[in-house]
Amino acid sequence: MSSVNFKGNPITLKGQNVEVNDKAPVVKLKARDLSSIEVGSSSKTQILLSMPSLDTAVCATEAREFNKKIASFSGAEVVVVTLDLPFAMGRFCTTEGIDNLVVGSDFLAKEFGQKYGVLIGDGPLEGLLARAVFVVKDGKIVYKELVSEVTNLPDLAKLEAFFKA
Repeated sequence: MSSVNFKGNPITLKGQNVEVNDKAPVVKLKARDLSSIEVGSSSKTQILLSMPSLDTAVCATEAREFNKKIASFSGAEVVVVTLDLPFAMGRFCTTEGIDNLVVGSDFLAKEFGQKYGVLIGDGPLEGLLARAVFVVKDGKIVYKELVSEVTNLPDLAKLEAFFKA
């Protein structure tokens, strides 16, 4: 079982701990229009951004930064995954002008959180998703960053370097 910190305090994560070179779990999420989105399949390269909620300052900043930098990730689909309701995700994207990212909600069964090992199991954020970045290519996890402090942003420069390599 993995753990991360929230404001310096350890919190436990539930679910399977997937690592680089593991087969990516295939999960269906709800899009802002209530259609289904599939992540983890072998049909395309995806950057999966797991985060607690777009209604927090850090998550909103992360979504805005990735929306600006999308061209750096040639050929990859960027999917923001939270437990926010699809309606809230849609409102956020409209308000913030987010049009380069796909947003997917894991609210139905928390399947993404469980299968990717990022479901927060205790503490004030219990039941939400931890901040992490997964890159799935050809159905495999090829990059993973589990951010050790939930209130910090992932290392965007490291991810950009990964795509340039």
